[in-house]
Amino acid sequence: MFLGAAEDSVRQPSIVSAKAQFDLLALAGLRGVRITSRWEPGRTEPVAGEQKQLEVVAAAARLTGMRVYVSIFHTDFRTTPTTDAQRAEFASYAAAVVRKNPGIRDLIIGNEPNLNRFWMPQFGPGGSNAAATDYLALLAQTYDAVKKAAPTTRVIGGAVSPRGNDKPDGIRPTHSPTTFIQDLGTAYRNSGRAQPVMDAFAIHPYEDNSSEPPSATHPLTTTIAIADYGKLVRLLGTAFDGTAQPGSRLPIVYGEFGVETTIPPEKAGLYTGTEPASVKPVDAATQGTFYREALALAFCQPNVVDFLFFHAVDEPSLDRWQSGMFYADGTPKPSLGAVYEAARDTRGGVIDRCPDLKLSPGAKVVYPKGPSLKHVPLELRLTCDLDCSYRVRLEKLPGRVAVLSTAGDARADETATVALPARSVAPGQYRFAVTLRAPVNKGPARKLTSKPVTVP
Repeated sequence: MFLGAAEDSVRQPSIVSAKAQFDLLALAGLRGVRITSRWEPGRTEPVAGEQKQLEVVAAAARLTGMRVYVSIFHTDFRTTPTTDAQRAEFASYAAAVVRKNPGIRDLIIGNEPNLNRFWMPQFGPGGSNAAATDYLALLAQTYDAVKKAAPTTRVIGGAVSPRGNDKPDGIRPTHSPTTFIQDLGTAYRNSGRAQPVMDAFAIHPYEDNSSEPPSATHPLTTTIAIADYGKLVRLLGTAFDGTAQPGSRLPIVYGEFGVETTIPPEKAGLYTGTEPASVKPVDAATQGTFYREALALAFCQPNVVDFLFFHAVDEPSLDRWQSGMFYADGTPKPSLGAVYEAARDTRGGVIDRCPDLKLSPGAKVVYPKGPSLKHVPLELRLTCDLDCSYRVRLEKLPGRVAVLSTAGDARADETATVALPARSVAPGQYRFAVTLRAPVNKGPARKLTSKPVTVP
């Protein structure tokens, strides 16, 4: 599961200032960022200033080893692309983003199209779901244009809100994700399309407020939060299984998740406005606990492949989001350490013990060779891609009898120097044999061997 943040603060005028923002993400243990790029009617490619901004972000990401997701959507409900001409422009714009920026290969198409704030109209005659039908048409056309421009691009659809009221005559006409997904499937089937429209499905699985833990489920409502994963998979299966578009096996992206914190008095001057009463922010320690719980839940959900926090750095306006691990001035919250460890344990495959998950670590191994074999102790360098328990043997050939052996543990992506016992070995031919196992969620052992080496 890949971890990042939805964070436009990396959109900076220079590579240096953008990298400084990427460095904050790295301090939280994150390895990717989602930025936004707004389409406007009449545009078929990013304007010069926007293209320069994408280039700056991509360059800073390369310097820090980060992955960049771009969320492309229109400005607001007044510019919803619902005509053939507008959809063609939008699709051309998305294709231009990946054509002009080879380092960007993850696009999220649209933003919460089940809400009237971002998509209108929501309803058609008789209360029909106009938003799902129109969004499906946009997604299909954009998918085709992007794949033609850069076939390896991952097109992520949905990006739906976790809630909605399904009331055509309500004060705020919106769709619940439950209804929207079902109607998206109906629109797809009615279209007669024989190709997919997305490579993954995104949802923003926020809780009802920040005081509600990620473990809270919503079995009796149309809300979909993190712990409602089973409901989401069933809905996607009902919508798309049996068609060219995968459903119950479709990769899932948690495109936004945030828990807002209270602001301590010494930081109050950084913020303006008033916090809405409905938010119910928590202290930073609780935020850290909730973020770890959210990652542990998502890690054990087989279809979930990406998890993006919203945000890494607080927005300064209190009527927006104070869900970062850093205050608005970039200084760390007390939750930062907990989030870093949770992210590290997620990458290491040990954040939780999951039913039916069986991991087999791989590793890069640098074996001793040449003149170094004449010296003791013999050392090799081991870098596992997951947390691993290892056993290293020096085996005499041809019988593969171990003459030296040692064992230990290593953390994911951290290079361990492994020293065999400091004893001389007789002349002859040998090989190094490395056996790796996962300490949690144990799968089959992974075995690696070196080429034969000669001790003169």
